[in-house]
Amino acid sequence: MPTPLARAVAAMVLAGVLALPFAGQTQPPAPAQSSAVRPVGTVKAISGTTIIVTTESGSEVKVLVQASTRMLRIAPGQKDLKDAAPIQFEDVQVGDRMIVRGNLADDAKSVLASSLLVMKKADIQERQQQEREDWQKHGVGGLVQAIDASGGTITLSTAASGANKTLTVHVPPGTIVRRYAPGSVRFEDAKPGTLDQIKAGDQLCARGGRNADGTELTAQEIVSGSFRNVAGTVISVSPDENTIRIADLLSKKPVAVKITADSQLKKLPPMLAQRIAARMKGGSPDSSPAPAAGGADHPSTAQKTEPAPGDAGGPRPRGAGDLQQMLARLPAVKLADLQKGEALMIVSTQAEGAAPVNAITLLAGVEPVLTASANASSAASLLSGWNMTQSMGEGGPQ
Repeated sequence: MPTPLARAVAAMVLAGVLALPFAGQTQPPAPAQSSAVRPVGTVKAISGTTIIVTTESGSEVKVLVQASTRMLRIAPGQKDLKDAAPIQFEDVQVGDRMIVRGNLADDAKSVLASSLLVMKKADIQERQQQEREDWQKHGVGGLVQAIDASGGTITLSTAASGANKTLTVHVPPGTIVRRYAPGSVRFEDAKPGTLDQIKAGDQLCARGGRNADGTELTAQEIVSGSFRNVAGTVISVSPDENTIRIADLLSKKPVAVKITADSQLKKLPPMLAQRIAARMKGGSPDSSPAPAAGGADHPSTAQKTEPAPGDAGGPRPRGAGDLQQMLARLPAVKLADLQKGEALMIVSTQAEGAAPVNAITLLAGVEPVLTASANASSAASLLSGWNMTQSMGEGGPQ
């Protein structure tokens, strides 16, 4: 199963990448017509000279290609059409991205295409991989402490391995701002948003360039959402119903948690749990300190190598590597393996009243962390950056 970072970086990438190529086009707009349409989507099927396109909203559009239809191939990130290359109808394949210009046919259901702008599936995948790597190198995640929407700044707590660190995120004009849909941490579900929607306590991921000491970041892209952190112990487990009841250490009330197909269930190895606990206590564990969560360590940090807990073996880089990447490598745990009284940290959706919350990230093996933490809320917030950056998975910082 893909990791949650392989899945926030692959969904964020997809939404961001696919929107870029059609911005700032130099081709003059088509004359206004009452029947003029411009559907955008992904090629689902091709039959004869008809292309079925699945649009952003999930609906399907039948595109009728004519002999006069102009077809151009455009690369992800291309800002205009000066470098667009003509292509033939047979070059179009299922999975390609397409923007259609044309008019409604007489049946008012099909589109007579005057032009097609095509982004090849392979080009999209290559760009997605580049975006994933950029998010991993230059991304940061954490909890919003404060926001100044008029000044374009956000104060972010990165909870670096238990040692709370703050980062000032500058959001200049032109920054891509997205907001997760309620109950979802899938980047493909995120919608265009504004700074006014962000509030203290929200989880946020930002990507951009940092200053020399790593205390400030100028964002190229941010995504935020309202989620719930829960830290507690297992009351009961119902594998048949995919549910678990947790005694919330903060509210002192039971919380019903639903495990879905998108839920990520992981377990900390004892050694890593002790290392994080030692950092939370302000001590120095015998082993090298764990990398900072949310990429709080500046990329210029010396690149040492050490085995990562949960790795099959072999060194990996530190510094740019962070707690999020370490957690992504952790072994999965099954719901049926959880025992009554076991300590858990969970990032979940919000819910009203006693309604079950949907687990986004569930982490077991955290008793040393909870014991070392000053409060359950700060311990659970360790997952804040991870749960969101992990959601940038397949199909693009999706």
